[in-house]
Amino acid sequence: MAILRFLRNQLIDIVEWNQASESDVMAWRFPRNDNEIKNRAKLIVREGQMAVFVNMGKLADMFGPGMYTLSTENLPILSALMGWKYGFESPFKCEVYFIATRRFLDLKWGTANPIIMRDREFGMVRVRAYGSYAMQITDSAAFLRQVLATDPSFQTYEIAGQLRNLIVSRLSNAMAASNIPVLDLAANLTRLSDIGRDAVARDMAEMGISLPIFLVENISLPENVEKALDKRTSMGMIGDMGQYMRYQAAESMEVAAANPGGGAAGVGVGLGAGMAMAQQFVTAMGQPGAAPPPAPGMPPPVPTAAAWFAAIGGQSQGPLDEATLRAYAGTGGLTRETLVWRQGMAGWVAAGSVGELAGIFGAVPPPLPPPL
Repeated sequence: MAILRFLRNQLIDIVEWNQASESDVMAWRFPRNDNEIKNRAKLIVREGQMAVFVNMGKLADMFGPGMYTLSTENLPILSALMGWKYGFESPFKCEVYFIATRRFLDLKWGTANPIIMRDREFGMVRVRAYGSYAMQITDSAAFLRQVLATDPSFQTYEIAGQLRNLIVSRLSNAMAASNIPVLDLAANLTRLSDIGRDAVARDMAEMGISLPIFLVENISLPENVEKALDKRTSMGMIGDMGQYMRYQAAESMEVAAANPGGGAAGVGVGLGAGMAMAQQFVTAMGQPGAAPPPAPGMPPPVPTAAAWFAAIGGQSQGPLDEATLRAYAGTGGLTRETLVWRQGMAGWVAAGSVGELAGIFGAVPPPLPPPL
């Protein structure tokens, strides 16, 4: 009796895979331990699985979800390989692989090195990208032949590195060929996701794997390029540079008025530098003050007010119009003794001696008399 019980224990009567605690296992070989499978044994294949029989290295029968009685009727390929013409009664040896056909979710990919792209606006640009994907075994036979081989327990990490390199390589070429401007990449993540999935579809299909979900989650530029873009955006938000600089000058005047201890000379130097900068920005941005020459056949532009230069804070400031000089006079940066000059004058003279400028000092009181 003990011998019969021993012999019965050497025969396998149920073949199944309970993968509840093995969420990252893509394929698993049933541990036969050199035992034989009993005639008319039960095969249980759960949802999300595929059972593949391999006999002496050759792929035999495959089973989807369900419960089967292993016999000649439902093992036609194995029966042919084993020479079972009229059924069989004795146990047999055969390797059984269970393939997980469910989706493996939230797998990550990313560029280890920046992708170099040629952009129409910025030229050569380096970008980085990362995202996630889900993979699924859709062809168990191809997966067993091309990937699994004889591995008794195949896990996602064993192929994740290869897939990540494949994704980055194909996506890099696809992004470069898409001709999407760098500034528009963030607005086209869905399109890039579709491009990336299609780019690797053929290579994945050869391994029996598909990517039902593929996401490009972020594309970033080098830090110095992002700073340059931020500056460019800020300049665009300013709008009229001339108006902006006049606003800045007015703000400086208010600060100077609230802080009289700073001294008139210092205020003059600051205002002079600010207005000189304003003139440079206005000229560079094509604002009035750098008007283009008239077109042939057209009358010349209306003459503008005289442009003055003033010795403020020990430095020559200008060209300045009368309104700017009046603003300097209002804050004490320009006095009657301040030297001024404009085109046509022989040399520098005191502002108070110029009749054209007499009006800007009308509201400025004379210096206090010395104490008695």
